[in-house]
Amino acid sequence: MLTKEQKKNYISEMTTQFENSKAVMVTHYQGLTMTQLDELRAKMREHGIIFRITKNRITKLALEKTKCKDLSDLFAGPTAVAFGEDAIMSARILSKFAKDNENLKLIGGIMDNEVLDQAGVQNVASLPTLDEARANIVGILNAPASKLVSILLAYSEKMSSLSAENSETQPKE
Repeated sequence: MLTKEQKKNYISEMTTQFENSKAVMVTHYQGLTMTQLDELRAKMREHGIIFRITKNRITKLALEKTKCKDLSDLFAGPTAVAFGEDAIMSARILSKFAKDNENLKLIGGIMDNEVLDQAGVQNVASLPTLDEARANIVGILNAPASKLVSILLAYSEKMSSLSAENSETQPKE
């Protein structure tokens, strides 16, 4: 049982987490072992994401004062929250873990200021990360440039071989 002071600290800490995180993903974890939870936390921590088991009644109090107040209905049952800056990475890690561990259920979240339902979280998980998107764009931009260079090189080689042939066929004076 938490003391009144501990509850105040918890509410303050959770309010700060909800307010400062760009991505908040809410899950149900009933049936996961401590080993599985520790494994999930470690994966999340590698990407700067905090995965935290919540106290629903107190967490709802913390939510009232934040941009995430629309998530309040999701806090019923054994609930855990992932706080991070990258919604795609949070959703991707949780989605992959949920496929391997049927006891983890993604139930919703917020990306920037947009509320996501379960399907929305799955859609976000399938998006490319910022680095992947950048790599795709660079690949697209590089493809025409490399084709142009190879065409120009082929053309210059052809021109040089033609000029070499012409110089051989020309009568020498």
